[in-house]
Amino acid sequence: MTHRQWDIVTSVGLTALAVAAARAVATESAGGLVDDPFAAEFVRAADPPKPLPTGPSDVDGDEMWRSMAAYMGLRSRFFDEVVVTSGAPQVVILAAGLDARAYRLDLDGRDVYEVDQPRVLEFKQQVLDDLGALPHCHRRPVAADLRDDWPAALEGAGFDRTRPTVWLAEGLLPYLPARAEEELFDLVHARSAPGSRFGVEQVPGGDVEGMNRSMEAMRAAERLGISMAGLLNTEPRRDPAAWLDGQGWRVTTDIADALAARYRRPLPAFLNDTMAKAELIRADLPLSLTKE
Repeated sequence: MTHRQWDIVTSVGLTALAVAAARAVATESAGGLVDDPFAAEFVRAADPPKPLPTGPSDVDGDEMWRSMAAYMGLRSRFFDEVVVTSGAPQVVILAAGLDARAYRLDLDGRDVYEVDQPRVLEFKQQVLDDLGALPHCHRRPVAADLRDDWPAALEGAGFDRTRPTVWLAEGLLPYLPARAEEELFDLVHARSAPGSRFGVEQVPGGDVEGMNRSMEAMRAAERLGISMAGLLNTEPRRDPAAWLDGQGWRVTTDIADALAARYRRPLPAFLNDTMAKAELIRADLPLSLTKE
């Protein structure tokens, strides 16, 4: 099946650009939890229809953007640590968007696969090439739609299912139909050698409908320049942490506001009814597990 594609200033691509803008603000904010020098460059290069911030001075007095930056800084830090504290030789970033971990983290000797739409990957590559940036790993872009046969594209790029892998599903699940999300987890599990790790972000309680209402209340479409109509999939779905636990993964779940408190970077009260209760999941597949 062929699905409609998007570039970096349309549809889901524009949400990735908004996340990069929030990371840029977090990077330049005092006490920020992420250091992403590429985020602002992506935003500037994209020149989106509605201007997006690239630093704290652009969001003075804007509670929504300041809160979004705080959450994205926290989320980025969580997934950074999921990667760097694992010794798995492969990293697969699903729906990688404008993720720059291959360039900003020390991943020497590791294979990092970035799966996303072709035009998103092309835009990112052009910006990085223009900057003269070099990855700190073996970076392997994988142009594929997660609704299609992305495992074939991944393996065609050199992925080896017999080697342990860190998988990242960051900012992804709400955009997938429930069945596609279940298939994604099935496919990841089937390709995970013992010693693998899976990092997952889930909206509070898996309530995508609630997230959708919150974004409407915040006038996110108007303020971010993104039409959210039809982007989020509100179908009920299974709990990923419970499913992974049932498959033999050792699962730990952090709630965003509690994790922020441990970092001594409390989330703004603005997020109390939204992403402050997001679930950040780390699952490890034991070395002793025998899979069928």
